[in-house]
Amino acid sequence: MIILAIDAALPRAGVAVVGADGSALARHYAPGRPGLIETLPGLIETAIAQAGVKVEAVAVTVGPGSFTGLRTAISLAQGYAAGAGIAVLGVSVAEAFAMAFPVLHRPLWVAVRARRDKIFLIRDGIPEGFADADIPFTRTPVAVAGDAANEVAARLAASGGDVLLTNARLIDPLWVAQAARGRHEAGLAPHPAQPVYVDPPEAKLPAGGLRPEPV
Repeated sequence: MIILAIDAALPRAGVAVVGADGSALARHYAPGRPGLIETLPGLIETAIAQAGVKVEAVAVTVGPGSFTGLRTAISLAQGYAAGAGIAVLGVSVAEAFAMAFPVLHRPLWVAVRARRDKIFLIRDGIPEGFADADIPFTRTPVAVAGDAANEVAARLAASGGDVLLTNARLIDPLWVAQAARGRHEAGLAPHPAQPVYVDPPEAKLPAGGLRPEPV
């Protein structure tokens, strides 16, 4: 299965075309900043042209992570898959990071910066939101990855925890394809291609309700 992998969950967006042998035939990155909706389609087009193969499935990270990045990447993945008549395979951020450490002999915590003073921490595949000062302590040896790994590892170490700070801060789209392929080969259904949110939306309806439709 030749996979187009798309990721925009964290501060860097990435696109890769991964061959049936698991190698990256093309791989490109861009900052995950405003304007990504204009940048990411060009990366996809460039990667596919460079790879020179027919894509057979699309894998995309579904979160948790950047609200805008997730929606942008998932929308593009859905659109490409619908146009090409192929499947779109959702992959969690934790599954993607796990591909970087196939023989890690301790649980992997993935720490994602949600906003100032708040971190999304993924443990055993379950994402939760914590204030920086409330990162939970554990006596179990753990490894930490993600763009907020430094902060989490420092707090665990300061509390006497046995923590291994990995060098994985951002997602390689190759990992996204590997995770999608792994789920497929294990007979597991892909995650739905819908954003995974930890917190409820911050936007609220006005106290007086929505304005009536124009007549």
